[in-house]
Amino acid sequence: QVQLVESGGGLVQAGGSLRLSCAASERTFNTYTMGWFRQAPGKERDFVAGISVSGISTRYADSVKGRFTISRDNAKNTMYLQMNSLKPEDTGIYYCAASSNPLGYYRIMYDYWGQGTQVTVSS
Repeated sequence: QVQLVESGGGLVQAGGSLRLSCAASERTFNTYTMGWFRQAPGKERDFVAGISVSGISTRYADSVKGRFTISRDNAKNTMYLQMNSLKPEDTGIYYCAASSNPLGYYRIMYDYWGQGTQVTVSS
């Protein structure tokens, strides 16, 4: 079972940047598709970005395209989310997730989840 731990969240002003990290416990990290999801208060947990096993293929929600960049370092068992030009609507708890399925947008495709890290963007 993969254990995932997110870090890097915090409070930032609109227009600012944050870099989230997701550290995995397993050396088999490089066999999992990975993704970032976020959940705003009172809302569903939504897909933000995903990355293939090799890191070559990526997917983004329309709301973050051009502002967020997902990446991974398989040698370090770690995934990242670089978030630039942050907006108040980016506020929420950010979760990383691992999937044994092909790269996809749906929560049901992901098998393992971290506990989340809070991101708050002030206006």
